[in-house]
Amino acid sequence: MSASLSASVSAPPQAPTQADLLAFVRRTAADAELITSLPLDPEGRTWLRLEGPGGSEAWLIGWPPGTGTGWHDHADSCGAFVTASGELKENSLAARLPSDGWKTLELTEGVDRERRLPAGTGRSFGQHHVHEVLNESPDRHAVSVHVYYPPLPQIRRYSRTGQVLRLEQVERPEDWS
Repeated sequence: MSASLSASVSAPPQAPTQADLLAFVRRTAADAELITSLPLDPEGRTWLRLEGPGGSEAWLIGWPPGTGTGWHDHADSCGAFVTASGELKENSLAARLPSDGWKTLELTEGVDRERRLPAGTGRSFGQHHVHEVLNESPDRHAVSVHVYYPPLPQIRRYSRTGQVLRLEQVERPEDWS
């Protein structure tokens, strides 16, 4: 009698796709109990770290009226976000910027994009996506769910004057504690 031995080797988990990330933020934004559990501050953004899919970094963020992120990107991370309550506005650039080696760029005409994101609406984005997210409401908080993969290695912050985009600061995770 012979015995057969088979070893099962599991494949490493697959990195989540942009579609996976968007599906995650949509499901999470639909969790009314979670959304209402976030403490809201009248003056500053509040956040809660969440467990994202496939090793991603996820956040629940509260936006007081009139607040925003300023222009930034998420470096080599892809991401997605959905407005869970209220309404957010995203201004973005429809242009791939060089990832390194520049401090000031003059943007060409026609690269600006604007999206209104009422509750239940969101989007995914690829690496080096430059945008700003705003709660323009004068009197209502917004809450959103965000996810990034791989977890954020850095955030580059920019200032913008007309068509000139200037790199102002590079933040790393240790700067956010």
